[in-house]
Amino acid sequence: MKKQILFLCTHNSCRSQMAEALANHFLDDTCQAFSAGTESTRVNPLAAQVLAELGVDTSLLRSKTMDEFSGQRFDHVVTLCGDANEKCPLFFGGVERLHHGFEDPSRLRGSEEDLLPEFRRVRDQIKRWLIDYFGGTQ
Repeated sequence: MKKQILFLCTHNSCRSQMAEALANHFLDDTCQAFSAGTESTRVNPLAAQVLAELGVDTSLLRSKTMDEFSGQRFDHVVTLCGDANEKCPLFFGGVERLHHGFEDPSRLRGSEEDLLPEFRRVRDQIKRWLIDYFGGTQ
């Protein structure tokens, strides 16, 4: 049975979306990942772009709130930012609840050319951490 993982961050637009997509792509034999935010916005187009660069399918990604997963059980509930860590409700039945923060590249300002390297850097950090922590192939 696959481990169920829920990734949480504030807007469910960048880091948690990348974690969900990367886990489902690189750890698909052992994990099924979901993501949500304390607020719902939209998937950041640059996050989707840098995922697609690795061949990761982004067609089903959409921004969701934690309420959508109310009452569901997860093996792991992972907060990726301080705000989500503070607001993560106790109802998430996770065998393991952990926090691993990553910088939010969507907060940066500049041209797409300036921002893409930062999105790639965070994407690669998340990918390495997922593979190191949950196992899988590169």
